[in-house]
Amino acid sequence: MLIYTPPTIAHILNELRKIIVGQDEVIEQILVAVLAEGHALLEGVPGTAKTLTVKTLARIVGADFSRIQFTPDLMPSDVTGTNVFNMQTSQFNLRQGPIFTDILLADEINRTPPKTQSALLEAMEERQTTIDGERYPLSPLFTVLATENPIEYEGTYSLPEAQLDRFLLKILIDYPPQDAELEIVSRWDTGFDSRHLEQIDIRPLPETTAIEKCRAEVKQMRTEAGVQKYIVEMVHKTRNHPMILYGASPRASVALLLCSKALAAIRGRDFSTPDDVRDVALPVLRHRLALRAEAELDGATTDAVISDIIKTVEVPR
Repeated sequence: MLIYTPPTIAHILNELRKIIVGQDEVIEQILVAVLAEGHALLEGVPGTAKTLTVKTLARIVGADFSRIQFTPDLMPSDVTGTNVFNMQTSQFNLRQGPIFTDILLADEINRTPPKTQSALLEAMEERQTTIDGERYPLSPLFTVLATENPIEYEGTYSLPEAQLDRFLLKILIDYPPQDAELEIVSRWDTGFDSRHLEQIDIRPLPETTAIEKCRAEVKQMRTEAGVQKYIVEMVHKTRNHPMILYGASPRASVALLLCSKALAAIRGRDFSTPDDVRDVALPVLRHRLALRAEAELDGATTDAVISDIIKTVEVPR
């Protein structure tokens, strides 16, 4: 039975909708990543509220927030921090980087070289970082929400497959519907200004440990054997599809399990169903497989192939 998750999620959604309009599916998927203790890659054109959503979420959950603007000249030490020699004590002191936070916004992560991107690998996988041979633990709530722009290629770098696989979800952010955009314009016309969040009445969660309690409830949820088999069959079919160069790994199966449980909890249930699995399949799988060159030349997309695979997997009763 869920005790903490339904009221916590209801509070977060209510407060987020004061700021964000027309992106309910995106918000739901971000919350899935947070409850499943994962990280998310947000892809969308400029002006679709990627950064604003992350900043607002951090404020609502009462989390420490840091932002890194990734640039071509960014160094790994700019992310993790570095030891600085103190002349007075004759000792090295750690100057912590922005990675020492609860929610980290990695803005335009594909604008920095792979060497700097890899500075996040250990942190994302183990919630710790190593500086000059010494390991430092990160916050238990540590979550990376990275953004990238899909339409600019000049001055960008492809994310290494190892780093892409560390993201639990890849969330695509599209333009809001026309009626939602009209609501945005109307709000700004009446004085709303998202550039000054501190002036907007956003109520933080009453308990600072609310997210940790929700995560504990999600962990305690159990998934029926039929749904587990459904997950594994779906992932297995990505490895034998004629249009796919390489399919999803067992980590994807685990990710589907965790995300379906988190989504079920968000929807107020203490058990996941095949519908939950299908609803998270695209953001979980789209960045974990690659299409063959000839398939791409024929106009195939990763999402379309995954959708076709889902239709071929028998749904458990």
